[in-house]
Amino acid sequence: MAAEVESAPLTGAAAPETQAGEPLPWSSLSNEQQQLLQSRANDWASLPPARQHALARGAERWLNMPPEERSQARERFQTWRALPEERRDLIRKRWQRFRELDPREQAQVREHFRDFARLPPAQRQQLRRRWLEATPAERERMRERLRERRTGRRHPQNE
Repeated sequence: MAAEVESAPLTGAAAPETQAGEPLPWSSLSNEQQQLLQSRANDWASLPPARQHALARGAERWLNMPPEERSQARERFQTWRALPEERRDLIRKRWQRFRELDPREQAQVREHFRDFARLPPAQRQQLRRRWLEATPAERERMRERLRERRTGRRHPQNE
């Protein structure tokens, strides 16, 4: 379990005792958090404060998860660890780009994802194949057509 907590993303609220930029003393962790993070006990003080806070939040989230959610989290973590490092790096970069979007744009991306997920599997596969086979110029035209459909506007150069 410690590996799952140690890989926790940097999300959630900071520990109430300190600010996220301040070191989080090992002694401020609950006994349960310390047990989950025991593999980090010896180097805790040398970890960057943001990492300390992220680990503490991850441990707290883990402790508050129902058993079924823990099982699902373990499965997702195993799937993540099985990915090649290059794929994990790509996912991290995409996640960072998403986090840099303003809330309105994030909501749009989420809605587009839900729209895609609602499509029948065969249609999703067909769209994926078309996207992967498209040239960069074709992909840009696809993006523009999607924007037009969503806004109801047409651009003269695309007619």
